[in-house]
Amino acid sequence: MSDTTARVLQLLGLLQGRAMWTGPELAERLGVTTRSVRRDVERLRQLGYPVRASTGVGGGYQLGAGGKLPPLLLDPDEAVAVTVSLRLAAGGSVSGVEESALRALAKLDQVLPAALRGEVEAISHAVVAVEGGGVPVDARLLSAVARACRDEVLLDFSYRARDGSPSSRRVEPYRVVAMGRRWYLLAFDTDRADWRSFRLDRVEVGSVHATTFRFPARTTPDPVQYVRDSVIRSPYRYVARLRLHADVDEIATRVPQNAGLLTDLGDGTCELETGAETLDYLAIETLWLGVPFEVLDPPELRETVRGLSRRLAAAADAGVSPGEPP
Repeated sequence: MSDTTARVLQLLGLLQGRAMWTGPELAERLGVTTRSVRRDVERLRQLGYPVRASTGVGGGYQLGAGGKLPPLLLDPDEAVAVTVSLRLAAGGSVSGVEESALRALAKLDQVLPAALRGEVEAISHAVVAVEGGGVPVDARLLSAVARACRDEVLLDFSYRARDGSPSSRRVEPYRVVAMGRRWYLLAFDTDRADWRSFRLDRVEVGSVHATTFRFPARTTPDPVQYVRDSVIRSPYRYVARLRLHADVDEIATRVPQNAGLLTDLGDGTCELETGAETLDYLAIETLWLGVPFEVLDPPELRETVRGLSRRLAAAADAGVSPGEPP
């Protein structure tokens, strides 16, 4: 590749990475004169890239939207992120884009450098997405955890519990689950001799260390089911069970998998197990369901629901004149 071609590609990468560059800024980054920058910009235009130029205060060069999508230049981290996202989308984690994701993935896989394939395979194998997971998580953390899952090696990290107390953990990592608005690691905690789910946003990024010690295979729980049960129960002060007078398939469209556990009772009703920090919030959740229900547990939730009913009735009747229909 000639120096000029390499420089033009570098210029394209800079323009794709930021909204606006001045001529002197680009010249400094590329190690050339502003005149050379103008020539390289013209070469990009001849290749079909709509590079806009503006003068005055705040002016500079900007890559505009064209009639067709030009090739993108991705750095290694971006290539890994795009490829993993496409694989998740192609697997149905984003509805309606499966076929398009597969076509885009096929094109990207053809040109993905071999050095990055291990990174992509590790993260893709280790991540299970349920209903739009993907809360921002440090890429270094996700990569380190995913590789440990793939390589089946012990993982050390510092963890902050719900109450803020710190602890050091050594685990046998199994899967990463993106559920709701959080990322979780399902792992076997060697000190506690039991399975645990860890929120990745509570893991100290700099503390993550994948050892060289491999661990033997275990009988593992279903990662999605385990994390879902943990999310429903462990983080909350109150856990409620409701009998809903509606078909389970109807309710499933209204209750995200990370918000509750549904059980078909076989008689046109279903049971919902869900959790919250307060009884008031649990009572409000029942209104979102929009179907008749019974409170099975806890008993104190029944009185909270009654109190909510009285408050709603009073609010509906407030300001209604005598004889006026409510």
